[in-house]
Amino acid sequence: MFESTSHEDRAGQATQRLHLMVCAGTGCVSNNSMKVKAALEEELAKHDLTREIKVVATGCNGFCGVGPLLLVQPDGILYQKLKPSQIPALVEEHLVKGRPVEKHMYHPPEGEQPVPLMNDIPFFKKQVLITLRNRGLIDPENIDDYIARDGYQALAKMLTQLTPEQVVEEVKASALRGRGGGGFPTGVKWETCRNAHSEDGAKYVICNADEGDPGAFMDRSIIEGNPHSVIEGMLIGAYAIGATRGYIYVRLEYPLALKRFQLALEQARAYGLLGEKILGTDFNLDIEVHRGAGAFVCGEATALMASIEGRVGEPRAKYVHTVERGLWNRPSCLNNVETWANVPLIIREGAKWFTKLGTGDVSENPWGGSKGTKVFSLAGKVNNTGLVEVPMGITLREIIYDIGGGIQDGKKFKAVQTGGPSGGCLPERLLDVDILDLEVDFDTLVKAGSMMGSGGMVVMAEDDCMIDVARYFIEFLMGESCGKCTPCREGLRNMAKILKRICDGEGRESDIELLEELGHAMMDGSLCGLGTSAPNPVISTIRYFRDEFEAHIRDKKCPAGVCRELVEYSIDSDRCNGCTLCAQACPARAIVGEQKQVHAVEQTHCTKCGACYDACNFHAVIRN
Repeated sequence: MFESTSHEDRAGQATQRLHLMVCAGTGCVSNNSMKVKAALEEELAKHDLTREIKVVATGCNGFCGVGPLLLVQPDGILYQKLKPSQIPALVEEHLVKGRPVEKHMYHPPEGEQPVPLMNDIPFFKKQVLITLRNRGLIDPENIDDYIARDGYQALAKMLTQLTPEQVVEEVKASALRGRGGGGFPTGVKWETCRNAHSEDGAKYVICNADEGDPGAFMDRSIIEGNPHSVIEGMLIGAYAIGATRGYIYVRLEYPLALKRFQLALEQARAYGLLGEKILGTDFNLDIEVHRGAGAFVCGEATALMASIEGRVGEPRAKYVHTVERGLWNRPSCLNNVETWANVPLIIREGAKWFTKLGTGDVSENPWGGSKGTKVFSLAGKVNNTGLVEVPMGITLREIIYDIGGGIQDGKKFKAVQTGGPSGGCLPERLLDVDILDLEVDFDTLVKAGSMMGSGGMVVMAEDDCMIDVARYFIEFLMGESCGKCTPCREGLRNMAKILKRICDGEGRESDIELLEELGHAMMDGSLCGLGTSAPNPVISTIRYFRDEFEAHIRDKKCPAGVCRELVEYSIDSDRCNGCTLCAQACPARAIVGEQKQVHAVEQTHCTKCGACYDACNFHAVIRN
C-alpha cells in the first residue's frame, strides 16, 4: 500500500553495510552537527565508501548534553561531542581499519572504561520508548523511513477494520491521559467531541505545539525527530470525532520543527495520506500549520484557538467546553504533540498492550491511573541532561541518579521542580519520605504539591536558593500573563515585588503569610490554568523551605549564597597563599594584597559577583 522505493534504490540499500546516524535535532545542529555530517560525507567519498556506508541526519537522540552525536548502525556504537576536525581520523580508524575510537565514546563521570554501545550507557538503559520509538533511527524529512518502521499502518488498520466508535472505545480503554499538563482522559474528550452537535457539520482537530516552558523541549524534539507520528495521530483522531480539518499550532521559536512539519505534510499529501479520499476511502482530512507569535498563554486551549482565528490570544471562561464550542464555535479536539504521537501505537498494538505500562487500575475509571510512558526534558544540576522517555511509575531516584547520572560536581541534591514554571518544587524529603523514592505519575505528583505538567524537570542542588528560584518563575509568568483577569495580573505583579524584596534583604515578617494569601486568591479567582497554577512555585517553596524564607527575612542571610545583597565575601588568612587567582578574577578590583601574601576583600568595592569564590583553588574565599 505504501511502496514507493524503486528496485534500484532497494538494491543500493542492500549493499550498505553501515548507516551513520547523525543527530540533527536543534541542540546538535546548533553545535555544528550538520558540519559533522558534511565532513563524514566528504571523507567517505575520499575512501570510496559512499556505496556501502550511508550518512543519515536524524532527529534528537536525547543525550543532549554530549552532542553532536553519531550512532553507527547496526553496530550500536555511539560517539559524542564530535567536531568536524575529528572526522577524518574517526573515518580512517573505525570505518576503514575497523577499530572503534574509544576517546570519542561516552566516559562515565567516575572515570571508568568508555562505554561503546548506546544501549549500555546508563542514560538509555531504563528508558522505554513509545513516543520516541524512532529516536535516532530515521530521517525525519523522509516519509519512506517512517513507513519502513510501520508508519501509517495504524491509519490503514483503522480505515479497513474499525468504525469511528470503535476507535474512540480503544483510546478510552487505553486510559491515555493528555500529556500537555492537565492529564484529562483522551478517549473521554474524543467521545464528547464526537457527540457534540455542529450546525454545519464542521469539527476540528488541533495539535498544540506551542511549548513555552523554560527548559522544556519535549514537543520540539518529537516534531523534529518524528513528525509523521503526530500527523498519523491527528488523522486517527479526526476519523474518530468526524473532523475534516486540522491545525497544528507551532511555537514561533521552533524554525526547524516548523520546517519538518511542513515538509511532512507535503509528503503525506503526495502519498494520498492527507486530503480527499484518503487511501481510497471516503475519509477526508487536511491539516495546516499556524505559527504562534511567541505568547506563553497561547498554550492554553481557548487562547490558542483565539489566536488561530486571528484574535488576541486571551483565554475565556471554561463553562463552555472547547469540545462543544471551540474553534469558530465548532466542536474542536485539541491535544498536545506527545498525546497525538501516542495514538498510532495504541491503535496498531491495542489498548491492552498500552496499559501494561504504568500505574493504577483503569478498568472502570479512566482517571484511575497513569498508563504508558512520559517524555521529560531533564535539566538543571544533573550530569546527564537531555530528553528521556520513561514508564509511568518510575521513581525520581531512577530518573535523577540512574538516568541523569546524579548531581553535578558531587553536590548534594536539594529539590526537583516538575511541571514547568507553574509546577512545584519538591524537597529532598517529604516529612519522613525520601522524595527520590516518589513515583512519577499524574496523581502522586499532585499529592506531593507539584504536577506532571508537560514534562519539564529541573533538578536543584545545595547551592540553589529556593526563593530565587521561585522569583525566577514568577517573573517569567508575570511577563507572559495576558493580563485579562485581575487575580493573575495583579497577583503575579505583587508576588514578584515581595519575592524581590526578600531576596534584597528587605523582607518583612508578614511577607510569608502575604504570599500564601495571594497564592490562594489567585488559585481561586484566575480565569485560566496559567493563573490558577502560577502560585505553585511559591506555595511549594514556602511549604517545604520555610526556613530559607525565615533566614532571608530574620537573619538577613541567603543559606545558598545566591542573593547578592545578603552575601559577603572574605578571605581566610590561614588558607590564602597569595596565588592572586582571586584578584585576577575580580572585575571590580576589590581584592588587595601582594603576590605570596595574604589577600583581603575591600567590602566597599565588592560587587558580590562571586568570581573570587569560583576562582580560588584553596577554599580560602569564604561566602558568608
